[in-house]
Amino acid sequence: MCPAKDSSPKERLAIVPDITLDTVRLLIENQFPAWQHLPITPVEPGGHDNRTFRLGQDMAIRLPSHASYAAAVMKERAWLPVFARGVSLRVPIPIARGEPSDAYPLPWAINRWIEGEILTSGNIGSMNELALDLAAFLRELQAVAISGGVLAGEHNFHRGGDLGVYDEETNTAIGECGLPLAKEKMRGIWHMAKSARYEGAPLWVHGDVAVGNLIVKNGKLYGVIDFGSCGVGDPACDLVMAWNFFDGESRQVFLRETGADVGMVARAKGWALWKALITLQDSAATSEQKAWGERTLTILLDDGLSPS
Repeated sequence: MCPAKDSSPKERLAIVPDITLDTVRLLIENQFPAWQHLPITPVEPGGHDNRTFRLGQDMAIRLPSHASYAAAVMKERAWLPVFARGVSLRVPIPIARGEPSDAYPLPWAINRWIEGEILTSGNIGSMNELALDLAAFLRELQAVAISGGVLAGEHNFHRGGDLGVYDEETNTAIGECGLPLAKEKMRGIWHMAKSARYEGAPLWVHGDVAVGNLIVKNGKLYGVIDFGSCGVGDPACDLVMAWNFFDGESRQVFLRETGADVGMVARAKGWALWKALITLQDSAATSEQKAWGERTLTILLDDGLSPS
């Protein structure tokens, strides 16, 4: 549907330090020798923003894949304990911070491991129950006091901020995608998203509510990981799963239980449209990611300019 591009914006930079198992073992030996006897295993799928390794049974090592993501280490270290006290689902708890070294040039983290599986359509017992549980988590997160929280901006790729930051990129992508009718619908969705300004109080956003960051155990949502894109602002960015994962009924349950009004739904569709388009244009995206982007676009176009 969309031609791939050789270049991509800052969020999708693929410049990755050489993070091998030997590198991680060396980091543990040099900085945390008390744990050097524990087994270290790569976590698959490996993730984009961070490379993750399991340390023993109870810990996870997370190393940013690019300098753009390094600031998230300190942000998560400061705020994950606060979030953990305010939400019912499991979230990672920081255990230790690794320092930059000759072996690896960025700060890195060791967090508590969360048992379970990455969410798929096949390991969740009920889509409607997932919608209820995820909406409850978002309400709890939004209820956490924002005092000291960082406003949306470059540190989290503007998640929770103004969609207009991505106006040029989105319009360019729309111009290179689909048939004339599809382009018209996309422009309509994007225009409505930008026009529906957020006038509420700033709230906490996770910033990357996606299947890869949701942990399932025994068929139920159990934990949420990767808060590197968290910030304070408009919670619409956390609702994109309404179109890129949920089906018709569970989508309605999710939007209803999050309390999303017409304006928030419009902005959330804008975020979903932007993400789908840039995924389809990313030359580094896998075939699975491309299929996800096309499915999301299809659902958004079918939904059109309706309020939900």
